Amino acid sequence: MLQVNNITFGYSKNKIVLDNFNFTLQKGEHLCVMGESGCGKSTLLKAIYGLLDLQKGTIFWNENQVLGPEFHLVPGMDFFKYVAQDFDLMPYISVSENIKKFLSRFYPEESEARTQELLDVIEMKAFENTKVKNLSGGQKQRVAIARALANEPELILLDEPFGQIDNFKKNSLRRRLFKYLKDKNIACIVATHDKNDALSFADQLIIIRNNKILANNNPKEIYNNPTEKYIAALFDDVNEIVIDNKNHLLYPHQIKIVEKSDISATVLNSYFKGAYWLIEAEVENQIVFLNHFEELENGKEINLKIC
Repeated sequence: MLQVNNITFGYSKNKIVLDNFNFTLQKGEHLCVMGESGCGKSTLLKAIYGLLDLQKGTIFWNENQVLGPEFHLVPGMDFFKYVAQDFDLMPYISVSENIKKFLSRFYPEESEARTQELLDVIEMKAFENTKVKNLSGGQKQRVAIARALANEPELILLDEPFGQIDNFKKNSLRRRLFKYLKDKNIACIVATHDKNDALSFADQLIIIRNNKILANNNPKEIYNNPTEKYIAALFDDVNEIVIDNKNHLLYPHQIKIVEKSDISATVLNSYFKGAYWLIEAEVENQIVFLNHFEELENGKEINLKIC
């Protein structure tokens, strides 16, 4: 189990990046960390991996304390793996050689089988003999993930792991990777801007704002009951409107067009989203967004219902 006990870290005394962070993560669980750029997501991963010296607090994996560069000539924990956004691959050798670099040379058959297994997870078998320098950014990102998994760490730390991967590959890779981690009982912490990483695959979700933990719960609970607009806006367009002297925090799918209601609105714009249209409308001098099955004419008067 990972125990992060009231840790504080800053790159200087006047710039605190992690302010009194406290949480736990069980073996095999997946944690997603979300928040705006600069809130401390990447710094948190570095602290957990042992790349930083904390100003306060402790980090433990089971009974092993995670200590920073002050205590280790080579920072980082052997039982963790950290995939940063810069990948740090070996460009002049092939994809498969990058993965095998971390596997035993004394058991070549086992190393080859392990490499093929990971190539399948990242959907890169067709590129196993391609030199890394000839890959795209998204392909390099996938190789970095496979290399980190070569020796089956107890915890893997992923910093924006799908940020450079095309959408048509991202969904498939996401499903394969997180299933693999669950099957192998590998704990995972993902720092991300992508709501799909959290909503579909995380057991636990932490929201960070202004270098503090703003929310820590399961993703469904946080999504369905956002305590403020900042949290809801990480998942979707969000409406914060006052109707009948009551403040409402609503996602677009929570507002419906009906034949009759006490809430009238005027259509301003319609935005095509593929499976639906996002309608921008004005209600009592307030802008709201709602989902609808068809485009609506600008200026059209509609009636709304809050679901």
